[in-house]
Amino acid sequence: MLQIDLYTEITCPWCIIGHHRLNKVLAERFPELDVDIRQHPVLLLPDAPAEGLYIPDLLRSRYGVTDPKVAFARPEGEARASGLKLDLSRQLWAYATQPAHALILAARERGTQHRLAVAISEAYFLGAMNICDADVLAGIASDHGFERAEAHAIALDPIQHKRVEQEAVRSAAAGVRSVPHFIFGGRAAINGGRSEDEIALHIQEAALAQVNQHQ
Repeated sequence: MLQIDLYTEITCPWCIIGHHRLNKVLAERFPELDVDIRQHPVLLLPDAPAEGLYIPDLLRSRYGVTDPKVAFARPEGEARASGLKLDLSRQLWAYATQPAHALILAARERGTQHRLAVAISEAYFLGAMNICDADVLAGIASDHGFERAEAHAIALDPIQHKRVEQEAVRSAAAGVRSVPHFIFGGRAAINGGRSEDEIALHIQEAALAQVNQHQ
């Protein structure tokens, strides 16, 4: 089994593209490959309020971008090139992600972690949902191995939020500087908006190295 460690932030458009491309590459080019995808949290806006930050204001104050469409154009184009219909103007709020990451971490032992992470990302970007809202998260998690009340409690638990923040510190200490950040088989690491071909090449090399290691 090939382990793939994936460091992402839910509100990062390049991360939903990374999820989509990874899943697409695995399905189309490595259908027989047994993989274990492990999700690790990265917090790009650790102090975001529960009610969210208005993205056009954030782009203006942080990056001097006065027209959000300019910032949206490249990730939207990259997403479309991989068959993902991403319209970033649909979701104009960046919410705190500790509650969502808490559920994703908890999903590890249920074997649904990667699928839940993708589902939350899609709810945020494609469904324009507030993924800081415990009711919203409980509804999503109930399809991925959680009882609704249990998921609701995890999403609201400050101890679980603290766990997420500690894991995010570990991610930074491990050298994660930009997301998505992939580590294939514990060795080859790539980050950012990588193409399907690049992702496929690294999967192939990591899988081959693993075979050679066990011969």
